[in-house]
Amino acid sequence: MITGTRISDAGSTGSTIAGLTDPVRHPQTASPEVRTKRAFVLLAMTLVLPGSAQVVAGDRRLGRRALRTTFACWALLLLGLVLALTNRTLAVGVVTHRWWSLALIVALLGIALAWALLFVNTLRLIRMPLLDRGVRPLVAGTLALLMVLTSGSLAYGAYVLGVGRSTVGSIFQSGPAFDPVDGRYNFLLMGGDAGEDRTGRRPDSISVISVDAETGATVTFSIPRNFQNAQFSEDSPLWEPYPDGYNCGDPCIINSLYTDVAQNYPDLYPGAADPGAEAMMDAASGVLGIEVQSYLLVDMDGFEQLVDAMGGIRIDAGGWVPITAGEIPGSFPIRHYPPDGWIKPGVQTLDGYHALWYARSREFVTDYDRIARQQCVQQAMIAQLDPATVLTRFQSIAAAGTQIVETDIPQDQLASFVDLGLKAQGQETRRLTIGPPDFGTPAENFVTYPDFDLIHERVQGMFAAAEPAADGVLPLDRAGLVGTVPAQTTGDGVTEEYLQELATIGDDATLGDLLANNGQCSPA
Repeated sequence: MITGTRISDAGSTGSTIAGLTDPVRHPQTASPEVRTKRAFVLLAMTLVLPGSAQVVAGDRRLGRRALRTTFACWALLLLGLVLALTNRTLAVGVVTHRWWSLALIVALLGIALAWALLFVNTLRLIRMPLLDRGVRPLVAGTLALLMVLTSGSLAYGAYVLGVGRSTVGSIFQSGPAFDPVDGRYNFLLMGGDAGEDRTGRRPDSISVISVDAETGATVTFSIPRNFQNAQFSEDSPLWEPYPDGYNCGDPCIINSLYTDVAQNYPDLYPGAADPGAEAMMDAASGVLGIEVQSYLLVDMDGFEQLVDAMGGIRIDAGGWVPITAGEIPGSFPIRHYPPDGWIKPGVQTLDGYHALWYARSREFVTDYDRIARQQCVQQAMIAQLDPATVLTRFQSIAAAGTQIVETDIPQDQLASFVDLGLKAQGQETRRLTIGPPDFGTPAENFVTYPDFDLIHERVQGMFAAAEPAADGVLPLDRAGLVGTVPAQTTGDGVTEEYLQELATIGDDATLGDLLANNGQCSPA
């Protein structure tokens, strides 16, 4: 009996000694080399499988809870990846929806905090006083680095998502989604200044972007700002004051309609946030013979900031483009001082300031050259605003996006349009200008006396040409594609100094000849 007791005691003692010599849970009995290795192993376990370090070396209950959370996060991450690959619209909808995005932000912050606390708990398990003095700073530095890479990255992701959520909320409106018309979404894009030196707002750039709802195939229609006699359908509020169209002569160019309605007929669009924009949609619909469903109005300053946020846009410029200086007081017809600078021909990356002037300059050339450059800039932005650019420059792009004056695109439909934009990536955009060079010459004055039947026929022809053939390949007829006109250079010996001298002495005729090709450009 006594012997049995002694044997039992001996077994208990042996078990206790074995437990105390376990270097994972009892590092005080291990060698300095083992303690160092143990510290880095525990840190690696917390990095790769949060909670596992606690299971093997600390509070097993805490470790098991952390492991369950880790496995749940892995499952949700895998689900998110599958969703992004199989239902991109739904995935984008989650991160752009006002409430789901908020839940995702809270979840990211919660995971970041929990992971940081696990690293702190792992530091306690490492028992820094047991490590050699020279090893302690290395372990502490590694811990700090891992916390930045894990919890810091998650917290930054939550911050970026919060910035995006705030940007989306400030730009896009709440309201019902709308369906495509004849298989296409049609958006009116307007650009102009709303400065203090202007009476009302007159959009200087007017385009309709028509996107195939299934394929993302895009056609851009540019309407010159001096287009006259815009028509309205019978169900338009403007049918009553303008039953024969916006046809009061030179004062009734299409870009003045915005101000006219905003100041004189706002009650025709009761409940509309921007009656002028609604009127411009009705006018664009009548001109093109399609239903324009939504609008986007961009301030020029916002455009400049957006291009800078993108890191510039790369184009192949066709000819020299002047940066217009201020007007000479009292001159009639209006003249300007010599240009403040010049944008040279060739392949180059334009910052926001130069991209803005490249798109808006029309000195010494016609308005149609400017339209061609605007189309080129729009296509370059579409081509270069890819997911990689958005991710790496998200914060600055989002900040610039708030400079968009307004849009009536519903926030809840943003996901489907983002997906549509991704489909359009890599596809060539067809373009048509409702005026020269696609309709006559400047001398023929098509924009003053437009042939609407011809316009509507050409519009439908552009849609048909943009549809893929049965084998999925676009037709060989590539007329109207942005970038199909090769960029050309001006004559040999033309320099910025020579052009500036011509502008100084007022030789507009020679400048007009030298700059005649500055509407020929393509995205580079």
